[in-house]
Amino acid sequence: MFETTRREGVVQVRREGARWLSTAWDGGYRAADAVYNLTVPEGFSRTDLDAYREERLREAGFPVGPALLTGLEMTHARCARSGPVAVLATAGLSNPAALPMGESEAATERTANRDAESDDAEWRPGTVNLAVGADRSLDDGALATLLATAVEAKAATLLDAAGVPGTTSDAVLVGCVPDADPAEFAGSATEVGAAARACVRDAVRASLAARYDDGPPTVEEAEHGVVTDRQTDVRRP
Repeated sequence: MFETTRREGVVQVRREGARWLSTAWDGGYRAADAVYNLTVPEGFSRTDLDAYREERLREAGFPVGPALLTGLEMTHARCARSGPVAVLATAGLSNPAALPMGESEAATERTANRDAESDDAEWRPGTVNLAVGADRSLDDGALATLLATAVEAKAATLLDAAGVPGTTSDAVLVGCVPDADPAEFAGSATEVGAAARACVRDAVRASLAARYDDGPPTVEEAEHGVVTDRQTDVRRP
């Protein structure tokens, strides 16, 4: 069973012998007994992220492992569990990444200017982070599918809550247990995938509720973020 521990602005998700797939700066497939979600201070601008992670984990008394970074305080972290899956989520929306499906000319002009400005903007960690652990043995393909399932659920939840599918710095860790019972697939129609979708939904909702007393900010209220409204060349293959 995946267990969580929180101290000094860090949450550890631990399962001995687990294997993970990460979308963080040092992402990829890795074996690790524990992974982390940690809060960075306001105005955070360090680029030596490996060294920073080691410093923070050492200060908190944790061994080094894969980590996700966020500007959100870990007091707003929430967990959900269903069947073989457990999820840790932190959800901050200071830098939303909107993907409009059609807006007025005035709105398009506004968002286009914002999109252009974002190319040179300083990185600001608002961030929705997920750590998803499945007590099943998944091969590389199934673990990647679990990642896609979790991101899909995150996007659906945020679209319902705030009208955006994510932020500019979202990241996900998904883990499995190679010695556990095998699961061949992890899509939405499977036991693992269905549990992951429900846990992501509920953990993200709970974290948003913990962070925002009056509900999450709208795209118009956010000071940072991007709106992708560029046009593409669509044709038959």
